[in-house]
Amino acid sequence: MSENKYERIGKEIVNVIGEDNIESYVHCATRLRFSVKEREKIDDEAIEKIDEVKGVFFNAGQYQVILGTGTVNKVYLALKGDQPDQEEPADKKASSNKKDKGIRKGVRTLADIFIPIIPIIGATGLFLGLKGVLFSDALLGLMGMSIDDIPSYLVTLISVLTDTAFAFLPALICWSAFRNFGGMPIIGFVLGLMLVSPALPNAYAVADINSGIEPIMAFGFIPVVGYQGSVLTALVVGILGAKLEKRLRAVMPNALDLIFTPFFVLLCMMITGLLILGPLLHFVETGLITVVTQLIDAPFGIGGLLIGFIYPLAVMTGMHHLFIMIETTLLANTGFNPLITLCAMYGFANAGTCLAITIKAKKSAVKVMGASATATQLLGVSEPALFGVVMRYSMKPLYVMVACSAVGGAILSLLNIQANSYGLAVVLSPLMYIYEWNQLVVYLVVSILIFVAALIITYLFAVPKEVMEEDQDQKLSNVS
Repeated sequence: MSENKYERIGKEIVNVIGEDNIESYVHCATRLRFSVKEREKIDDEAIEKIDEVKGVFFNAGQYQVILGTGTVNKVYLALKGDQPDQEEPADKKASSNKKDKGIRKGVRTLADIFIPIIPIIGATGLFLGLKGVLFSDALLGLMGMSIDDIPSYLVTLISVLTDTAFAFLPALICWSAFRNFGGMPIIGFVLGLMLVSPALPNAYAVADINSGIEPIMAFGFIPVVGYQGSVLTALVVGILGAKLEKRLRAVMPNALDLIFTPFFVLLCMMITGLLILGPLLHFVETGLITVVTQLIDAPFGIGGLLIGFIYPLAVMTGMHHLFIMIETTLLANTGFNPLITLCAMYGFANAGTCLAITIKAKKSAVKVMGASATATQLLGVSEPALFGVVMRYSMKPLYVMVACSAVGGAILSLLNIQANSYGLAVVLSPLMYIYEWNQLVVYLVVSILIFVAALIITYLFAVPKEVMEEDQDQKLSNVS
């Protein structure tokens, strides 16, 4: 597809919304998000008829056009023309939208920081899964080998693939925080590297009582260690560091700004991070992990039931981005991510519900939209199915979908199934469980059951009456 096509799509979207009606626009992983003056002026049906558009919805003062992964980037860049340098300021402008306040603004900020990191963590999780398969005793046994037969250089190279992202996770988070809050990303990256400097005792080694490594005691009572895997410390240090940089640049003489602003930012935030925030936030982070883990491990699958129930509602309100920080913290500290396992049932339930409506509907527009939305959901983009089909005509399909998601979460929680990554959804999500065959098989079976259950229950009891009415054109053709 040529760039002209994406330019045309972008222009058509802007024309329907109204150029004078647009205050600003940015994109996320799947959507163009327009901050608009008057939502009432926008013709939703006209937008949905545009090529590649998979649905629309309005949330938190933003009119969001769903285009899907990859397509949204091309349309956004086509709208921007040959000015890619404007992309970052636009992101920051949108993330600080005045219409986003309180918790919603905080969640949007977290999303803006963590979403750029997801592809790296997802790829690392896939590497870990492949490592688990290749180095498993079962596979090696079939070839008449053991782990000792694998060359040490090969083990080292594979460890580079699987360990690097998590070893330097604070650097990635600080970089993204500086980028989001208007600082120089390179300063954030170096600041994050300082939190995991090899000169500091490794946090994982200190936590291992058999390693013999102790923290350095500053002033006789402050433990100083590296913050490998510490998501919260890197997040707060990154945000505060970016704010400090902006304030310093506002008062620093131009002749001194180039050198002395980074000097003071790195000095102040290194001291603050290692001696004050780090030790304090470590306890907060440990408590958060304990609370989430205990909820997931609650008896009778109650925790999984609750998470499976809440997650679809969180997606509806945009609050699901909050889960990303918790998942990152779990992965960095435990190596596993049981939270995404429970949340993933929403995708299968949503796809099953959407497909049932598509199959039984008589409206041609619903059949076309539903088929596209189901396929898109199976590839991990849920909004077209959720807002364009499941919630569009009646609440009954939504009730079925949420109930199936909750039941799936309860079952997986009871069976102690947990991913080793995040960022892979629905049909790709089994890749997060290939590190162990039992985990993979159970996850696949439960996922298919939830999909089928949502499809059958919706088909029999919850298809909206509105979609069962034939279009006027269809009636005329049937009569003739």
